[in-house]
Amino acid sequence: MDLDQTFIQAPEHRADSNSIPNQPEEIPVIDLSRLNDPEDIQNVISEIGDACETWGFFQVINHGVPCDARKRVEETVKIFFDLPMEEKIKVKRDEVNPAGYHDGEHTKNVRDWKEVFDIYFKDPMVMPSSTDPEDEGLRVVYNKWPQFPSDFREACQEYAGHAEKLAFRLLELISLSLGLPKERFHDYFKEQMSFFRINRYPPCPRPDLALGVGHHKDADVISLLAQDEVGGLQISRRSDGVWFPIRPVPNALVINIGNCMEVWTNDKYWSAEHRVVVNSTRERYSIPFFLLPSHDVEVKPLEELLSPENPPRYKGYKYGKFYVSRNRSDFKKLEIQNIQIDDFKVVT
Repeated sequence: MDLDQTFIQAPEHRADSNSIPNQPEEIPVIDLSRLNDPEDIQNVISEIGDACETWGFFQVINHGVPCDARKRVEETVKIFFDLPMEEKIKVKRDEVNPAGYHDGEHTKNVRDWKEVFDIYFKDPMVMPSSTDPEDEGLRVVYNKWPQFPSDFREACQEYAGHAEKLAFRLLELISLSLGLPKERFHDYFKEQMSFFRINRYPPCPRPDLALGVGHHKDADVISLLAQDEVGGLQISRRSDGVWFPIRPVPNALVINIGNCMEVWTNDKYWSAEHRVVVNSTRERYSIPFFLLPSHDVEVKPLEELLSPENPPRYKGYKYGKFYVSRNRSDFKKLEIQNIQIDDFKVVT
C-alpha cells in the first residue's frame, strides 16, 4: 500500500535511523514507595536528580495513581476511538479551541500516524488570544466532551486528578534534588494550562516510513505517560543522540522533563528528544499528562542556580505565548520551523 506523502519522514528521522533496537541500556525505574522510609528519601531524591540530568527520562512504580482509574480511561476511550468518524468529528478541535478530537496533527511539519483527544485540566482554561507579544488579550477555552460513551468525562477527570497530584509530588522531589525548597515552583501554577491527552496509534502499513509522533521535545514542565504493553516510545540519549526504546513496565508511569525545567535549571536537567515508532499489526494506546505553568509565567533560568561560572543560557519567555505559537503548528504543515526552546538561547 502506498502511504500518503504527508506521513513520510525524511530518511534521517525514520525508525531505523541512528537507533539501537536491542539497546541494553535502560532508563532508571524508581520505586516511590521508598519515600515512606525516612532513611531512603534522600536516595530517591538523588536518583531522580541523576535521571533528570543523564537521561531526562525515568519510570516510576508504586506511584499512587490507581490502576483502576487508568484502566477505566483506557476502556472508555477505546470505545470512543472505535466510533465512526462522523461521530468523532462532532468533538473535533480547531485552531481557536485546541481541546477535543484530532487526527491530523503535525510534528516538525510531518503528519503523525495517530489520533488524539486533548482535555484541559482546568475547565475553562485561560490562554493568550494571539501569538503577538504586544497583544495582552486572553481567551477562554472549554473542554469538548463526546456524548458517547457516557462516562468518558467522568473517567478522564478522575484519572487527571490523580495524575496532577503525582505531577506536583514529582515537582517537589525535583526541586529538592536541585537543593531548592520543595515548594519552589508552586507559584508558577496558579492558572496552570496543564492538559492530558489520549493517543491512539493504529497499525501502519509502512512503519519504516512513518512515525506515530515525530522527533520532538515536550514544551511543558514534566510529562507523565501511561503506555500500554505494545511499546513504541524511543528517546535520544543525551551523551550521543542515539535512539533507544523505553521498555513498557507493567503499571509504571514514564516521566520526562520538558523545556521549562530545562530552562529553569539552565540546562542542568535535560529535555530529551523522543518519538514514537509504529508497527504493522497492533494498535497502541498511551495517556500523557502534561504539567504546564500559568500563561503569564516568564520562564527563565532560576537566580539561585546561576553564578559567574554558570551564567544564564536562555532569555526569558512568556509561557502562554510560546504555547500558543507551538500549538498553531500542530494543525498544518508550515513553511517554517515552529518555535523551539533553542530560539531563546543566549548567544555567547
